[in-house]
Amino acid sequence: MASLIDPLIAFVSAHVWLAYLTLFLAALLEAVPVIGSVIPGSTIIFALSALVPGGDLRLEWVLAAAVAGALLGDGSAFWLGHREQREFLNCWPLSNYPRVVARSEAFFHRWGTLAVFFARFVPPIRAFVPITAGALGMSPPIFYAVNIPAILLWAPAHVLPGVLAVSALHRYGGFAPHAGIAKYCWILAVIAGVLVIAAWSWMARRRRGDGVIKPAVQADRGKL
Repeated sequence: MASLIDPLIAFVSAHVWLAYLTLFLAALLEAVPVIGSVIPGSTIIFALSALVPGGDLRLEWVLAAAVAGALLGDGSAFWLGHREQREFLNCWPLSNYPRVVARSEAFFHRWGTLAVFFARFVPPIRAFVPITAGALGMSPPIFYAVNIPAILLWAPAHVLPGVLAVSALHRYGGFAPHAGIAKYCWILAVIAGVLVIAAWSWMARRRRGDGVIKPAVQADRGKL
């Protein structure tokens, strides 16, 4: 695994602008309905934050890229929903995900304006709530008044843990500031954590039966 991560770190060090662009796109695509449910934007931001303590990336630009991507993604989704109104929720590709759309609507109705704030920290609803807020008629000033503070908290919450973890490895683990082993440890920890969470979520959904659609024939027989 280290042999795979080392070229990545070397490439990012030589093409810093591409790392910032990746951070920007990761944050932006997380806000795109459907796509944001499968793009591991948060994982990418977590992992690349490991490159800050060694000087490969600058913290202020990492935060700026994440904030700018999230603002553009959420804002575009909101305006699309605001322009097309509720009919857009019933159009392709959202029509293929009625359960997620229904959950987003329920989340929005339950929390009201605060749904825009909380959704920024709750995948995969994060990718659906901005467009749902627009489709359900939330005014732009109210949306941005809640969305911007949420993003300004969301970005540090995703970047700083990686920065602090690798800095701790440098300080307490005895690694030099530019030692690759600290970055390896953090990136491997992120990958392992994502795999554990994914496996736990999959098993929990299997126990609850989420995502299982019963055939219409069986449903009719149950009613009889």
